[in-house]
Amino acid sequence: MIPLMSDTDGQEHPLSPLSIRERRRTALRTAPRALSRGGWRGTLRERLTALTEAAPGVYDLDEPTDLYGDGVVAALERRVAELLGTEAAVFFPTGTMAQQVALRCWAARTGNPAVALHALSHPEVHERHAFSQVSGLRPVVVSHEPHPVTAAEVRGLDEPFGALMLELPLRDAGFLLPSWEELTEAVEAARDREAVVHFDGARLWEATDHLGRPLDEIASLADSVYVSFYKSLGGLGGAALAGPASLVEDARTWRHRYGGTVFQQFPTALSALVGLERELPRLPEYVRHARVVAAALREGFAAAGLPWARVHPGVPHTHDFQVWLPFEPEVLAEAAVAQAEETGTLLFAGAWSSRGPGLAVTEAGVRAAGLAWTARDVRDAAVDFAGRLG
Repeated sequence: MIPLMSDTDGQEHPLSPLSIRERRRTALRTAPRALSRGGWRGTLRERLTALTEAAPGVYDLDEPTDLYGDGVVAALERRVAELLGTEAAVFFPTGTMAQQVALRCWAARTGNPAVALHALSHPEVHERHAFSQVSGLRPVVVSHEPHPVTAAEVRGLDEPFGALMLELPLRDAGFLLPSWEELTEAVEAARDREAVVHFDGARLWEATDHLGRPLDEIASLADSVYVSFYKSLGGLGGAALAGPASLVEDARTWRHRYGGTVFQQFPTALSALVGLERELPRLPEYVRHARVVAAALREGFAAAGLPWARVHPGVPHTHDFQVWLPFEPEVLAEAAVAQAEETGTLLFAGAWSSRGPGLAVTEAGVRAAGLAWTARDVRDAAVDFAGRLG
C-alpha cells in the first residue's frame, strides 16, 4: 500500500518515497547489527549524552571554559604534542585550514609555494582547489598512480618544490600506506631536493600497526604533521598541527587570520580527549580485525558465485578498505539497505560510487561494533547480500 499524506488543500497525495540516503541513515541508527557504526552518525541526544558521560574521565569539568584557545584546548594541544613527540601543537577547527596554514608557513620559509603531492590526495580531490584559490600555493602532482608516493617519483619530479605532502594513509587509493622503508626513502628523497616534508595524517592514528612503529617515531620523519580528531577517534570535529615551536607559533597567527581562533571549543576539545583516551588504544585491534573481515568478505562473495569481486587492498593497511563489485551503484545501495531493513544486519554502511559502467566501489571498515562479528558472521552476511543482487 502506498502511504498517503494530507496536503493543505485537504486532498490526499502519495508520499514521496524515502531516498536511499535517508533509508541508509535510518538503518545505521536502527539496525541491531552493523559492521561499522561511527558515533558521528548518532542523534544529537546520543552524542551529547555520550560526551557528558565520558568527559569527567579526561578533564576536570570544574575548570573554567576555554576562551580563544586556552584551558581545555591548550591541554589537548599539549597531549597531541606529547603523543607525536613534537615541540608543540596547535588546535584548528578543520583539517583543511590546518594544512593550508602549515604549507603556507613552510612556503614563506622555503621561498617556494609549490607543494608536491599525489593526485589522489585530499586537497586535490576534496577541497575545491583551496591551496591555489585561498592560500597562494601551487600544487604539483608527483604521481597519478594508485599507490603511495615513492622515492623514485619524488626524485623524478621535473620541477623544484618547497614541500612534499604525504597523505598517510592515502584514502582515495584504498587507505594505502607505504612500508616503513618506502616511507623513509620518500622522505629522504625530498630532503635531497632541499624540500620540507608535511604529513597529511588525518588517519595517522591507525598507521602504527602496518608501519610497525609508534606514533612519535612516524611523526619524527616529517617537519610537520596534521592529525584529525574525528575520522578515527570519533570526536565532534577539529584537528591539530604539530611540529617545531616556531612553526606552531606562526600557525597560530595564520589561524587567527583565517578565522579559526574560535571563542569557545570545549565540546570539540573534550570529545578529542575522549577519543585519545578510549579509541586510540583500540585502533590496532580494529586494524587486525579488519583483515579478518576482508578475508571473510572474499570468501562469502566466492561462495555466492559472484562473477567478480575485489576487496582492496587484499590485506587492509588500516581498519578501512574498499570493496569493488560489478554492479551499478543504485543496485548495490538498494541491496545494502534492504538487507538491513529485512534482516537487521547492515553489512555496508557507506555510499556506493560509480567507477565506470557496471562497476562500483564503497568503503568498508571495522569500528567497535565490528569486533563482535566473527568471520562466519561476515561470510553469511556477504552471501545474503550477494543473493539480493539478482
